[in-house]
Amino acid sequence: MNSEANNISSPIVSAKGVSLSYGDYVVLHDVTFNAIRGQALVVMGGSGCGKSTLLKSLVGLLEPVSGAIRYGDQDFWASDNQKRDEISRRFGILYQGGALWSSMSLLENVSLPLEMFTELSPKEVREIAEYKLSLVGLSGFGDFRPAQLSGGMRKRGGLARAMSLDPEILFFDEPSAGLDPLSSRRLDDLILELKETLGITFIVVTHELPSIFAIADDSIFLDAESKTLLACGHPATLRDECSEDKVRHFLLRQSNFS
Repeated sequence: MNSEANNISSPIVSAKGVSLSYGDYVVLHDVTFNAIRGQALVVMGGSGCGKSTLLKSLVGLLEPVSGAIRYGDQDFWASDNQKRDEISRRFGILYQGGALWSSMSLLENVSLPLEMFTELSPKEVREIAEYKLSLVGLSGFGDFRPAQLSGGMRKRGGLARAMSLDPEILFFDEPSAGLDPLSSRRLDDLILELKETLGITFIVVTHELPSIFAIADDSIFLDAESKTLLACGHPATLRDECSEDKVRHFLLRQSNFS
């Protein structure tokens, strides 16, 4: 990795002129932004603005029509399959429902990536999985099945699994969806703690105002009408100073965004 990639202020993920579509239907066009190493970038906007579609492209599930997505100095979509696999090992993903295998215990869920992608012994796999569970406050719950856990615990279990291979970057898709306010706040606090202690970069798709203001170091606002990035900056700065009414209304909840 070059010296720029090691610079804490350099972009760890960047998009330049990215356009996305499903067939002839354009979802987003000409999206450009940077995610800085060790920070939390929030992707926000109203329903239908393309937040989850952008996330799909960032994690390798939807190729852009045009533009580039880079991890450090590596162009993700211009790379061959082997290189994209290597890049993908640098990040983990937490989906809305946690996406845990219901037939497996929590410990087995967290162990699975280690069993698939490393040559660690069963003892080492178990020790690492138990450590990851301890990081998210789930020590002692390794033998529980997902159905035996609360929604917040399943989200934290999914986070432990996303962290199993020590990723540099964690992607979250609506992490607070379906959670009560207390569980949502606990998850926000956990994100802040992991960012501070482990230096993980977070890219979080959400429209939940408390989470946006709690965790974001930076943010981008996607607009469903213009189908592009309308503004970027710290949420508090955008709320108070952005020249785009849509952005300020969203952050002040003065309009019917959902």
